[in-house]
Formats: sequence, structure tokens, C-alpha cells
Amino acid sequence: MADMGAFREAVTVWAAGGPGEPACELAARLSVRTAVLLEGPSDVAAVDALAARRGRDLAAEGVCVLPMGGAMSVGRFARLLGPTGLGLRLTGLCDERERGYYARGLDRAGAAEQGFFVCAADLEDELIRALGVARVEELVRAEGDLRALQTFLRQPAQRGRTAQQQLRRFLGTKKGRKIRYGRVLVEALDPGRVPAPLDGLLAGV
Repeated sequence: MADMGAFREAVTVWAAGGPGEPACELAARLSVRTAVLLEGPSDVAAVDALAARRGRDLAAEGVCVLPMGGAMSVGRFARLLGPTGLGLRLTGLCDERERGYYARGLDRAGAAEQGFFVCAADLEDELIRALGVARVEELVRAEGDLRALQTFLRQPAQRGRTAQQQLRRFLGTKKGRKIRYGRVLVEALDPGRVPAPLDGLLAGV
């Protein structure tokens, strides 16, 4: 039986230049109505974790959460999935520094009026600010990464950076760490402290 994971894979193949028919067929079979475009898998982990906390099954609701493999892919995915392609409603997250690029890509795809939510630096930065440095350090310790963090902080390159900037960079220093902490940080949030971009995204799908 086809599931949203199969649709996600079919779209990724399509965006890479492969055939579009499988994605089109799955979109119809699964009644996909919305595509959430995210830069990478750590953002997907965070969105999925918040949806689970709120008791929502996005796939069952016809919502596909898609990692694009980088911000520069937004125009391609928007063309395939938006008004000029499958006709899905598009939403997602972008970083402030990529805002203009997203606007141009969405405009060329005829999707300029659809809603994207902007993170000041990136989603990890939003989550660290929402939790606070001390709480994130507690989570790093609980995850068994305290020694790795201490080693990282001794690097000369980290001098002069704020504790928040150091933690944000630490999360990206090992493959898979950002994905794991995308889930861990969201699960640790107080319900009233969900960062506005992430909260707005979930409320709007």
C-alpha cells in the first residue's frame, strides 16, 4: 500500500530530473493537499516531533513534509508541486538570509501568495532561544554528548562567539546530530514556548 513516504521519494526523484508520473499518481491516490517545503531533514524531524506532540498525523491529513536538500531547490520544488504543477498548497520554513531567494522562486512558480514562515537564523537557533542555553546544555548532557560539546568549545574558532552561537554550531558538527536534536529540542519545549515560525507552520496546515 502506498504511503506518504513513497510520495516523498517520488517527488525527490522527480525534482532530480526523473519521471513525474509516479508522484502524480501517488498524489491523487493519497489525496495530498499540502506540501511543507523544508531545507533539510533536521527541520523535518522538528516539524514531525511537534505534530506528534499535538496529536496530529500529517500524512493522514494529506500533508507531505518534504526535505528539499537545500534552500536553492525551492524554485524547482515549487514549480513541480505548486500552481504550475500538482496544484498543492505550499508552505514551509525559510531562514531570514534566504528570504529573497524564496520569494523569487515562489513568484516564478506562481506561488508567491502562499505562506512561508521565517526563522531569524535557522530553526535550530529558534529552538535554542526558546529553550535557553542552560536547558539545551542539560539536554546535551542527557543525550550523552557533553564531552563532545566540551571538546568543541575548546576550539579556538569558538572564542568570541556567544553560548547560543556555539550550541548552534555544535549541533551541525556531526552527521545526524542536527536531525536527532531537531526532535529532542522540540520534545523538550514548554507548550507555550514553541518558536513562532514553527508554531505558525503547524497551525496553518
